[in-house]
Amino acid sequence: MKFHILPSLLAADFGDLANEIKRVEEAGAEALHLDIMDAHFVPNLSFGPDVVELARRVAPTLFRSVHLMLTRPDLYLERFMEAGADSVQIHVEADCDIWQALAAIRARGVRSGLVLRPQTEVSMIKPYLLLCDEVLFMTVNPGYGGQAFMAEVLPRIAELRAYIAGAEMQALDIMVDGGINYETAVDCAAHGANMFVAGSFMFKQNDMGAAVIKMRELCAAAERKLLKQSG
Repeated sequence: MKFHILPSLLAADFGDLANEIKRVEEAGAEALHLDIMDAHFVPNLSFGPDVVELARRVAPTLFRSVHLMLTRPDLYLERFMEAGADSVQIHVEADCDIWQALAAIRARGVRSGLVLRPQTEVSMIKPYLLLCDEVLFMTVNPGYGGQAFMAEVLPRIAELRAYIAGAEMQALDIMVDGGINYETAVDCAAHGANMFVAGSFMFKQNDMGAAVIKMRELCAAAERKLLKQSG
């Protein structure tokens, strides 16, 4: 399994976003993660399509992963895809037609994803998985960076990994976001995650590139250990 590291722009220096985005690109991360908050679905307000467009302009080859923490993400899909989103994730708890929203993302050739709050059961997303390229488990309550990792989400990650293996949907990626560092990334990898959003942890590193490599290697080692134990 290939492991992807996505530094989250929410933890960057908002007074120097262009250079922070370039820093992620130079670090060799697989993608930049952009958390879009509406101060209604979650108790915080972040940024809009202009920041996605900024990322496309200053680092055009860096994949842009856009997480819409919005009550009505369906009303903003086109704006964010026009701005340069390479993947768009919406919450299964959002107040919209989930089928229609995922289909609209796919129709534009953009990767589609569903997100679950820590308290949401995996059964909520199963009906939509055929329209998904990725699933994001929030491992903190969405809204603010720097929160402590919620280990109670780990069994749900393992549940989904087992389900998609049984349903022959191995191409579906499992992402985690919230309190991700070396230790928690390894725990998530051992339960089946392969994409890791790291905000505060990554942006506080003096050498983000070395941290990206180390996290990727630690996750791969956790997978090898798991396979050895199960084999």
